[in-house]
Parts: sequence; C-alpha cells; structure tokens
Amino acid sequence: MPANLRRFLLIAVALILVIGFGGLNQSNARSQTSSSKLEVVTELSQAPGNIALNSENRIFLSLHQFFQPELRVVEAFSNGALLPFPNKAWSQGNDLNRVALDAVLGIQTDANDIVWMLDNGLRDGSIPKLVGWDSQGDRLVNIIYLPSPITPENAFINDLAVDTDKNYIYIADPAGGDNAALIVVNTRTGMARRVLEGHQSVVPEDVELVIDGKPVQRQLPDGSVVKPKVGVNPIALDAAGEWLYFGPMHGTSMYRLRSADLRDASLREEQLAARVERYSDKPICDGIAMDTAGNIYLGDLSENAIGVITSDRTYKLLFRDDKKLPWVDAFSLGNDNYVYTVSNQLHRSAVLNAGENEATPPFYLLRFPPAESAIETR
Repeated sequence: MPANLRRFLLIAVALILVIGFGGLNQSNARSQTSSSKLEVVTELSQAPGNIALNSENRIFLSLHQFFQPELRVVEAFSNGALLPFPNKAWSQGNDLNRVALDAVLGIQTDANDIVWMLDNGLRDGSIPKLVGWDSQGDRLVNIIYLPSPITPENAFINDLAVDTDKNYIYIADPAGGDNAALIVVNTRTGMARRVLEGHQSVVPEDVELVIDGKPVQRQLPDGSVVKPKVGVNPIALDAAGEWLYFGPMHGTSMYRLRSADLRDASLREEQLAARVERYSDKPICDGIAMDTAGNIYLGDLSENAIGVITSDRTYKLLFRDDKKLPWVDAFSLGNDNYVYTVSNQLHRSAVLNAGENEATPPFYLLRFPPAESAIETR
C-alpha cells in the first residue's frame, strides 16, 4: 500500500472515532466536571432570591417573595441556618412606619461592605426603595425612595449593580415588558432617573421559556393562564466600572453601555439609546455577575444549568444538573476565589406554575471556581 494512502486511511479512521464517540466522551467529561467543580455550600429550607457576599465572605440572601416567606433578607450559614438580616424587625417587615423591608429580590454589597437591598414594595404596596446597611458597623446607612414616575404602577424593580467609586446604583426594572427600563440612582444625592424605557435592549423578545418540557405559565385572576415574557433583569458592572451589561430575561442578546453615559444626565434619550451596544448571545437567564477577567456568569434556565459568556463574547455551558440547578437565580463573587450562586425552583412556584406550588426543599447555595473550567460551547 502506498505511504500516502496508508496515511490517509489512518487519518480517516481517527476522524471516524472522534465523530462516532466524541459526543459520549464529552458528555462524560461534563458530568465529571460538574460533580467535581460544583460544590454545595449548604442546603436551604427556604427558597432564596438573590445573593451577596461581603469582604469577610458573609453570605446574605433575599428570600424570594413568590414563596411568601416570613423573613425578607437573611444571613446564611454553612449549617443551613438562616438568621434575619439586618435584624428581625426589618427582616419581618413589621415596622409600623413602613420603613422596614417589604419585598426584596436584588441585593448586593459594595466595596465598603454596605449591603444594598432593593425593595420593590409589591407585598404590601409600599413605595419601592433602596436600603443600604453597613454589614460591619451594623447600622443603617441610607434609604432612597423610588416613587412614581421613577417606578410606574407596574414596576417590578428586580436587580441592581452598585458602582461604589462613582456613588451610583443601576437598577433593572422589567415592569410590564413594553415599558421596561433602567433606573440610574445617585446614592449621594438620592436623585434618580428612568432611562431607555421601551428600548429593544430592555424589552422582552418573543421567546418562550420551557423547563423540563413544561412552559412557564402565570395564572390570571380570571383563571386563565399566560406565558410571561420578562424584560430587563440581568444586570452587572465590569470590574473597572466602565461598562454596564444588561438584557431582557426573555431575550437572546446581552447588551452593554458605558456607565459614564448612563450618569450623563445631559444626554437626550435618543442619544443614550444610540450608544447601547449588542455584546453577545445569551440564553434566557435571571441574574448575572462579572469577574475581573471579563467573564459573565448566568443561569441557563431552560437547561437547569450554569453558563458563562467569556471575554471573547462566546457563550459556554459550565455545569448542568437537574437536581441542584433548577432556576439558577443570581451570582456573587467571593474573596476565596469562588463564584457563589443559588437555585430556587422558581418555575415550580405557584406564581410561575399556573397557580400550583410544586417546589420542594431543599433549595441550594452553591459555589464553583472561575470560568477556566468551561467545557462546552453552544
């Protein structure tokens, strides 16, 4: 047999082996990577909302209001204990002056260990507000109310990104979909502006969320059901505070905008909109976080998975786990070189499951190392 023909046949056989068995080997690698790199910090008896860690790696969780928890925000411990944060009166929302927390989802710590809690006010109909609490000094630092027209009647202020250096906070409000917007808050003056309302970067796309073969559905007061489509929800600043990344939850695109442009109140709405950039593809996702290497972590809701948009704008799947990762809601970066996250089975709550609550504990608080372990490209 001629040498060239023999070489060709050897290459062909090798290619057949790769094509024929590569998917099986890749699947096994994914399973092994998931089990070895994704760690359960603790099992939770109540469904978490969002997560924040301070410089001492203390873990703060909002408890998701869709499950009507008694407490609004808690500090979580590795033994599963959940203690009211910042104290019982605030966390139970029973302050007679309606200053205490009502319904918190978004929560984030800043560089000074201030825990910023975004209260949407939708349980008792209170005015939405930002509450800043010093987790080191155990004291109230700031309350910023966000009344109409900053938050319209259908507002659902959901998540936030904190810019400590510039004294600004950027808020995602999916609202009713068509009027979704970002809110820009100066934490020094308390002044707030609603921007990009109705822009394509914040309103939902016509895409449907299906998890475990079942569409997410809301039951209306008349008993009918609809398949909700949610506007801007994922939101995060890069490490330098230069770019804000965001997008609609029900959307296939991640966008970004320079934070300096968001802070520039002299820009007309059309000028600001013209500066929005489409950054990358993304799946339907909830909260996100960004590390110092430019990786954006997100929950791939339809896949019961965690994914990452790497700095080259490529989306990759990190972990898939039907038991531990049903509805990965939010992320926070720890000082121990781990990324922390929570899963809460939100699609099984009565609110998103046509009126039937099928969520069952445990819920999970997890962590994993940064994204060099990415193993699958979509």
